[in-house]
Order: sequence, then C-alpha cells, then structure tokens
Amino acid sequence: MEKKKFEYPVIKRFQPGMPGKSGIQPTLEPITEINNIPIARLQEEYGSPMFLITENTIRDTYQEALQAFKSRYPKVQFAWSYKTNYLDAVCRIFHDEGSWAEVVSGFEYNKARENGIPGKQIIFNGPDKSRDDLEMAVRDGAYIHLDHFDEMYTLIELTEELKMKAKVAIRVNMDTGIYPKWDRFGFNYENGEAWEALKKIAQQEFLELVGLHTHIGTYVMSTQAYAMAAKKLAELALRAEKNLGKKIKYIDMGGGFTSMNTLKGAYHSASDTNPGFNEYADAISFAIMSAGFQQNELPVLILETGRAMIDDSGYLLGSVLATKRLTDGRRATVLDFGVNILFTSFWYDHEVHPGCEVSDYAEETTLYGPLCMNIDVIRQNLSFPLLKKGDPVVVPRVGAYNMTQWMQFITYRPNVVLLDRDGNTHIIKRKEGLEDLKRAEIIPDFLKPKE
Repeated sequence: MEKKKFEYPVIKRFQPGMPGKSGIQPTLEPITEINNIPIARLQEEYGSPMFLITENTIRDTYQEALQAFKSRYPKVQFAWSYKTNYLDAVCRIFHDEGSWAEVVSGFEYNKARENGIPGKQIIFNGPDKSRDDLEMAVRDGAYIHLDHFDEMYTLIELTEELKMKAKVAIRVNMDTGIYPKWDRFGFNYENGEAWEALKKIAQQEFLELVGLHTHIGTYVMSTQAYAMAAKKLAELALRAEKNLGKKIKYIDMGGGFTSMNTLKGAYHSASDTNPGFNEYADAISFAIMSAGFQQNELPVLILETGRAMIDDSGYLLGSVLATKRLTDGRRATVLDFGVNILFTSFWYDHEVHPGCEVSDYAEETTLYGPLCMNIDVIRQNLSFPLLKKGDPVVVPRVGAYNMTQWMQFITYRPNVVLLDRDGNTHIIKRKEGLEDLKRAEIIPDFLKPKE
C-alpha cells in the first residue's frame, strides 16, 4: 500500500459578504483536460512546456464579434491583426472565417500573401514601410495607411515613377479622454495635421483617398473613448467629402479591445469590469450612424481586433520544477516556463491553475520561471496549492502576443499545437533545437579549428 503524502491541517474561516479589494478570493480549480483531452496526455506527447490553441474557440469568438457588429451596423469587415499571432495556421483560420489581413511590416505583408490573401484584402499599417514594401503594396492594390508626411512624400514620388495609383488612408491620432494618448502614430486631429494630410493627398494625381484609420490604444476599457474616436473620424470623412470632393469608403477603428485577462494592479478582475463585443459595437456603431451620413452611403466599418479574438483560444501547459521557501517564509514554486515565452506576464496577473487534482490546502505563493534573471516572475503573489516536482500547471488565455513577442533566451521555444474541431492535435510550430539557433550564425575563418 502506497504511503499517503503528509498534508498540513488547515482551518478555513468562512466570512460571507467580506470580500477583499479584488472581491472574494477565487478558488483555483484544476484544469485537468482541455476539450476532453487530458493535460497529462498532451504533455506526454508534446512535452512541457507547450502551447495549445483551440480552433473551436477561435471560430466561435470570431463569429461572436462579427454578430455583435453586423447586428448593429450594415457594412462590417474584420481584418486579422498579424502582429497579435502570426502563426500561419492561426491566420488561415481567421481568413477562412472571412477576415482580411492587417499587417504592420513587409515581413507580415509577405506572410499574408503566402497565406493566399490578395492585396485588395490587405491593410498595410505601421510607420516603417520601406520603398520596396510600398511598391509591392501599390502593385498589389493593397490599402496603404500613411503614418507620417515623410512616408507620404516617398509614396508620391514612387507612384509618379510607376504611373500607378495607390489606395491610401491616413492614420489619425486624437484626444479620446484616455491616458496615455497614442500620439506617436499618425496625424493629429486636434492640431489640424490630419486635415492638412488629407488636403495634400487630394492634390495628388496618383493617390486615391479611400479611408480613415485610428488605433486609440491598447487594452482600452472605455467604450466611450471608441465612441468619441468614431465620431471624430466620421466628422473628418464628411468634411473631406464636402470640402475636398473625396468620398471616404471606409472607417477603420483599429483594435485595442480588452480580453478577460486582468491587468497587474487592477482593483477588480477583468470579468467584473471589461466590456464585451456588444458594448464596443454599441458605442462605435451609434457614433458613426448618427454622424450625418446618408443611410445608403455609410462607410464600411473595418475592425482590426486581435487580442480579444485570440486570447481565449490559447493555453500554456507547463510543469513544476521545484518548490522552496524564501527568506521571509513565503513559499515559491519554480515552473519550467518563464517570461521569455509568457511575455504577457509583464502585463497581466495571469490565472495559473493546477493541471491535476490537488488538496484544499493553499498558501500565498510566488511563481517563478526557470530563467537566470530576477525579473522572471510569472505571478508575484497568489493563493496556490502545494504542488510537487513534475506536477502540471495550466495558464489559460495566452493566445495573444506570446507567440510573436516570445524570445529565444536560455531555453528553447516550445511546441505549439493546434486542437482542431474534430479533437485531433497538430504541431503548427515545432519546438526549437540547437541547429535552429545556429543556422543563421557565421563563424569567421580565423576562429575556425586549424587543419
């Protein structure tokens, strides 16, 4: 008979109606399976750590967002934000659902083209488009969103040389009542810079003004800020039609919607405070539809939503490396993944769940990653059960940014696995090895072994 593991006796005091500053402390229920696939089986087959992306969640979330906007506004088009997660398998699921591509570099542009997206369905944002990038976009008929006058002058010169028209929009930054203002990108609304940019474009033979774009920030919890931004873009569009004779075909509201991850330092959890797609859709749609457009001439509403579309579909599965006591007596648990692959742990108080059944005993714990750097902290402090070496852990809602901003540092980047609609698993990015890292290195001749 196996000897039972000793557990400290615990007495829990029940105090109904006495929440702390973040509400009543949630119980970290174990996540032992995902879509009926046991965590143990996934880790046995694909290793630990590993990322898992669920196709069903991507498609369901996309349709939820689409329905929220299309039920309120007649002409809606989503464009998948490649920088949020540009793994080809992920992008192709969004494209299969009808999403265009929104890219911010020549690298992302080429990924979109290789994923079968024609130029007429690519929105090209970002402040660093090379002349070659711009020529590619002009020839493809992509939508080029101008970020600054220097870029505009380069494009004017290029299109005159090519004798080809470019479809352009301008990115507009503005005061929407939130802080910090994102005024480093685009042309400012309040100081008249955006209007000057539109007048300059209207004078060009080879620039066709087709849209207006804004992206007011990231993880924006205020729907009123989106209403104000939509109202200002709509007013700018109507002014362009009246004074410049240029009819704006679309208004692009960018992204920035929240997911259900809780920001570090937040007073309440995200589930209690963050808007959903319906609330964002209400604010944006009402602002545009009440701005003064003829109902049969409303501009297309484009949305570049990334985080809110993909976060819920991603899981990080890892394991415990060690447990120890810190000098102040607090417990620490060391995990086999760190901030190098869970970059968003710098922003969020991620939920971290046991991946196996555990006892009711829990205590305040710091969760560290395996990296030799003091900032490798997954959670600074949370009530966590006692796990032993090798026990699995699961971090949900990690689909956004972690697989684009991750770093090869100290440890290799792991497998990324897709769980399809039929319950089958597929590696969509294999884990790295030493040869992957050395492939781009070149050793000078004088450092090579002597014959």
